[in-house]
Amino acid sequence: MRVDLFDFELPEDRIALRPMEPRDAARLLVVTPDAPQTLTDRLVRDLPDLLQPGDAIVVNDTKVIPARLSGVRVRGEAIAHIDVTLHKRESDSRWRAFVRPAKKLNVGERIRFGEASESMACLLASLDAEVAEKGEGGEVVLDFAFSGAALDEAIERLGHMPLPPYIASKRGEDARDERDYQTLFANEPGAVAAPTAGLHFTPDLVAALEKRGVALHKVTLHVGAGTFLPVKADDTDDHRMHAEYGVITQETAAALNDTRARGGRILSVGTTSLRILETAADETGRIHPVAKDTSIFITPGYRFRAVDLLLTNFHLPRSTLFMLVSAFSGLETMRQAYAHAIAGNYRFYSYGDACLLTRAILQDSSLTGQTDLS
Repeated sequence: MRVDLFDFELPEDRIALRPMEPRDAARLLVVTPDAPQTLTDRLVRDLPDLLQPGDAIVVNDTKVIPARLSGVRVRGEAIAHIDVTLHKRESDSRWRAFVRPAKKLNVGERIRFGEASESMACLLASLDAEVAEKGEGGEVVLDFAFSGAALDEAIERLGHMPLPPYIASKRGEDARDERDYQTLFANEPGAVAAPTAGLHFTPDLVAALEKRGVALHKVTLHVGAGTFLPVKADDTDDHRMHAEYGVITQETAAALNDTRARGGRILSVGTTSLRILETAADETGRIHPVAKDTSIFITPGYRFRAVDLLLTNFHLPRSTLFMLVSAFSGLETMRQAYAHAIAGNYRFYSYGDACLLTRAILQDSSLTGQTDLS
């Protein structure tokens, strides 16, 4: 499909730089494609009233690590400052990363992370990495001098919270972001971007859902920095998704299959939870336990198997995430929903408001829709 079909104009002042307080006070646009009233304005704290006893919600329990590192390239007496954003762990000591400026790095060169001045003698040589591979778009593979827990500790000490570029370009990271950019469910370290739909949840909201008879289940998908990359191709067939590692346990798979068998619906909290659920589902919609990479790319025409409802934030124009929600509820429906949200001063992106989407009943299976390179 043409990528420009997913473009729209967004005023700069709609981009939220801080989350709503309390989190569940954020606005919620309810989108029901096949109902007479397609769009309804609510609040996130209304979610229990919008669900039925026996439904289940699925959240992503990944935890954001301080994946943004600053260092220097060591090449004789010449020093070049390098900014690194880790995006996918390959082994105990190896990470895929995006670097800037990439042109200043060659395979085999070393980056030293830590406090530094222009004098090499003043460098705090706390963590070194060698460029093992160099790819396109500023992507490299880094082999670190440390591995396992020692590497994790060094990244925790030297790294910074990887705020999305549309926030980081407008203000600096501060102590609030260490709390604000983690969900209530964050438990499994490995993400370099937050599963932002989960940022809306509070203990009070979880308690209200439990009282309503809605079960909560957890999956893991370690969100990579590729989620922020623009789609530069003119056609969706030419876009390559970066792989992300996900896990669904046997217990969770069984519980979700039981929900479906009893007539309950599955609500995915966020596109990340949806992507690992759809990766794990077979043609009949049965969810299987998985622990693997997924590169699933969902565009209009994809036949959803595992998810009935989707809670998600408002996404970037021309992004893979806007393509996904357009596949879920229909492109024209989502264009109308986003126009309504812009006109109604909804807050966009990671710290913004949310929408609750119902899956469109009619899906055109003749259209392209899924690529999974895992």
